[in-house]
Amino acid sequence: MGTRGVIGDRWSMRILWACAFGSAVSLYMVAVERQKQNRERMLAEELRAMELGENNGEMAELCYTMII
Repeated sequence: MGTRGVIGDRWSMRILWACAFGSAVSLYMVAVERQKQNRERMLAEELRAMELGENNGEMAELCYTMII
């Protein structure tokens, strides 16, 4: 009887690399989503400040550049 498992060494290594690659892609997607949420939150806070009249002209320019 052989001592090999159900999955051979070569396939085991391929599965391991596939899982590592999937994890890296997943972490990248989470980072992009968080960056997007932070950008939207910052824009909302600046717009709220503009509505309250707490700006000195720089906020409007900053919001305009973020939209573009």
